[in-house]
Amino acid sequence: MNTEDFIFKKSTEQIDTAVFSWQTPSNIALVKYWGKSEPQIPKNASISFTLNNCHTTTKVQFTKIETVSVPQFELYFEGKKKDDFKPKIAKFFDRIKEYCPYIFEYTMEIHSENSFPHSSGIASSASGMSAIAMCLMSLEKALQPNITDDFFNKKASFLARLGSGSASRSIEGPMVVWGKHPEIPGSSDLYGVQFPYKVHDIFQNYQDNILLVDKGEKQVSSTVGHNLMYNHPYAENRFSQANDNLSKLSKILQEGDIKGFINLVESEALTLHAMMLTSNPYFILMKPNTLEIINEIWKYRAATNSNVCFTLDAGANVHLLFPEQEKEAINKFIKDRLLAFCQKNQYISDSSGPGAKDLSNL
Repeated sequence: MNTEDFIFKKSTEQIDTAVFSWQTPSNIALVKYWGKSEPQIPKNASISFTLNNCHTTTKVQFTKIETVSVPQFELYFEGKKKDDFKPKIAKFFDRIKEYCPYIFEYTMEIHSENSFPHSSGIASSASGMSAIAMCLMSLEKALQPNITDDFFNKKASFLARLGSGSASRSIEGPMVVWGKHPEIPGSSDLYGVQFPYKVHDIFQNYQDNILLVDKGEKQVSSTVGHNLMYNHPYAENRFSQANDNLSKLSKILQEGDIKGFINLVESEALTLHAMMLTSNPYFILMKPNTLEIINEIWKYRAATNSNVCFTLDAGANVHLLFPEQEKEAINKFIKDRLLAFCQKNQYISDSSGPGAKDLSNL
């Protein structure tokens, strides 16, 4: 599908008022994307686990008005009006105006809340933007009931991407690829697609415990970080490496090569942060306790032959990935050795999940 396929043609139904609510997950990339071109096109393909417990719940009330030139909306986050979030949403609406012209015909009251700390490296923009996209698509489905579920999900991912690139991977689950890749049928730079191959049993219901090293705002936003890739001396090699790693990971996931998974996923996480360290201006999102946790993981794995590994998003928190059968042992490891490095001894237990949930009729 191309961009023209997502242009809204014509309403067949009249909707005066409607309320839609969706719960959409965050995701954690295994092969990272870092660097993009306009409009939100990734420089390399990426693949992620869709999470189950880290999610955003968003309700949007649409009320019909006379057509306006600028979308009219109010935004409430966790019960409080959040005008400082509005510029990002306004930019999102500007990007999607050609594909969703009905946003000029309704006022929108948006209520959103997270199950995890905002802006702390758990991809809150991914779950937040995908939730709004799903609510918009619910309105579109009401206006044009004949659209298919496949189109619904693809366009939702397409729209979400225009708000936050990683949001394209938060519509479906448990594993989603975003970015055109020759070995992933149906893959596209415009939207995410489910990983198309059978995944080995060891990677089913994979666990992700998120160690909250720092729950505060990131010092450097992901948008700024992506932009620093434009003149990065290692950018082209990185894009090539990431696409090659996706080929390798595809084989690893199908064959159940968990040792290969550990090596590739940890290398990807460190490479992401290496690109930050070698940008100009350079920056560091890891904290001292991030490194303490990584070293503890390596020591534990060497001592026990565990299959636990780590990955990092664009932040200080550490995602501890491991097979479901190691859950009891890893929970003990966290409590005995890792909680001391977490802010207020806090962490989130999560796992791979199925994707967005429609809460409109609940």
